[in-house]
Amino acid sequence: MNTPARDTTVASGRLAKLRPLLAELMDLKRIRTPDHPDGLAAHGFRRAWAALAAGLDPATVALQETARAVAAVRLGGLDADVLQRAGLSQLETSRVLRRGLDAVAGPLEPGLREQLSLALSEGLESAGPPNPPAFVERLVHQPRAGATFPGRARILVSPQESHADHCYAVAVGAVLVSPRFGASLALPFLAGLSHHLFNAALPDTGYAGEQLLEDLLAPLMKRLTEEALASLPPPLARTVRQALGLTGHVYTAEAKAFNAADALDQVLELDAHARAAGFTLRQAMEDLELIHPGPLQTFGNEVLAEAAVWPVRGPQDLLEGDGSCSV
Repeated sequence: MNTPARDTTVASGRLAKLRPLLAELMDLKRIRTPDHPDGLAAHGFRRAWAALAAGLDPATVALQETARAVAAVRLGGLDADVLQRAGLSQLETSRVLRRGLDAVAGPLEPGLREQLSLALSEGLESAGPPNPPAFVERLVHQPRAGATFPGRARILVSPQESHADHCYAVAVGAVLVSPRFGASLALPFLAGLSHHLFNAALPDTGYAGEQLLEDLLAPLMKRLTEEALASLPPPLARTVRQALGLTGHVYTAEAKAFNAADALDQVLELDAHARAAGFTLRQAMEDLELIHPGPLQTFGNEVLAEAAVWPVRGPQDLLEGDGSCSV
């Protein structure tokens, strides 16, 4: 009896439910703490590679890192290390992390949501892995080139993301979209982490600059990637080579998951900057309730009204400052 081929297509609009969560993952590139001044995405990138180099199963690392990233969308830098250092027990820490995960996990496939919830607790029990491979730090400090196209000026936005930022977001995004394509998790995750290994040695020049390298580009990328892989334990290097086989085509479910996450990250990164540039006071006051609910909210809003800050009829009110405001 023939086994039916696995359907790797995706229904129209099914990724739309995931888009808000994928967009919020962009914030992890810019959320910084005293422990992790390069940002939470760079921290996750270091941690993932250290765990892989220490011999942890790639599927386990994929689930643990994705669970931590999804929880951090709401909790930010309140990770397990910080919470336990602040005095919370392991059980209390697990509860807080699960609340963070549950707060944004609604769009995820139920099976994946359960796997991520379990991975949060399992991650609390594992000892910290040793230092990551040397190429990791170079990717943390290697900026992305920005948006480029031959014959047109480069578009740079600040702060620039690093290759570690991008690779971590793609890796986590690949796990989140994998169920939509019927893909396994480990190889798309590894492809996300490793698809810019050559940039550890090669500064990013973007699409426009790469076109000028012409036929020199492919062998250069291959040689530099192999140099990075040579620093890994041989079993891990073999698995990463297999994962890198997902790039450049969409013939399998796993390739589709990786390439979908890569495309989404590139565009949602710029969308994050566009949304930040278009942010308004009305969004802060109405959507986010900047003066938060509580015993001081009424007083705070009265102060803003008296100072003609909010609510206002329009921009002219801010200039006149006559103390009279209306919604």
